[in-house]
Amino acid sequence: MTDRKVAIVTAASAGIGKAIAQELAADHELVVMSRSEAISDVARELGACAVRGDVRSKDDLERLVTTALDRYGRIDAVAINTGHPPKGKLLDLTDDDWRTGYDLVLSSVMSLVKLVTPVFVRQGAGSVVAVASYAARTPEPTMPVSSVFRSALQAWIKLYATEYGPSGVRANTILPGYIATHPQDPARVATIPARRYGHPAEIGRLAAFLLSDGAGFVSGQAILADGGMVTAI
Repeated sequence: MTDRKVAIVTAASAGIGKAIAQELAADHELVVMSRSEAISDVARELGACAVRGDVRSKDDLERLVTTALDRYGRIDAVAINTGHPPKGKLLDLTDDDWRTGYDLVLSSVMSLVKLVTPVFVRQGAGSVVAVASYAARTPEPTMPVSSVFRSALQAWIKLYATEYGPSGVRANTILPGYIATHPQDPARVATIPARRYGHPAEIGRLAAFLLSDGAGFVSGQAILADGGMVTAI
C-alpha cells in the first residue's frame, strides 16, 4: 500500500509510452506493460513494476490491473499507448487487417478502462489518457486503419468522460503528429509549421499534465500535439 499516486502505462518499453512513464515516475508509483523484453529494463530504470503482456489480451490486462492493486492498493492514472495497426491502401486492406486494428487501437482501450473504472469509482477519482493520432482528426490516406479506429477511440473516450465525470473520473485523448521515433522526412517536415517532428518527451509531459490534478477541469478533450500541422479547427 502507498500514499503516492499509482499510474499504469502501456506500451512503455520505448517511444511515447516510455516517455510518459519517465514523466510520471517522479511523483507516481508505476506499473508498466509491454510485449517487449525491454520493459524490464525500463522498470529498473524508473523503479517501476513491470508486467510483460499484450494490450490485446484481456487476460494480460486483468493481470496488469491485479498487479497494480495487489502491490499498491490503488490506481489513480492510466496512460494507454498502443502500437501501430496495419497500413495499406484502403481497399487493399484485408478483414484481418481491420480486425487487428480494432483489437489493438480500440478494444484494448475499452477493455482496460472497464477494468479500472470500478477502482476509480470506489476511490472517487481517477484519470485516463489514451494516445491516438492526428489521423483521428483528419484521416490520413496512408493510414486508413489508424484513421478509422483512432477516430472511434476519440469518440469513445468523450462518451466515457461524460458518463463517469460525476464519479470524479476524467478522460482525455492525445492526438500526436509526427514524432521523432523514426528518421524525419524532409518533405513531411515542410508541411509542419514548427518545421520539425515532435519529441516523445513532449507527448510525455502533456500526458503527465492531463493525468495530474493540475488538469482537474480538463476532461473529454482530444488534444492535438502536432506542431500546428492539422489545419482543422
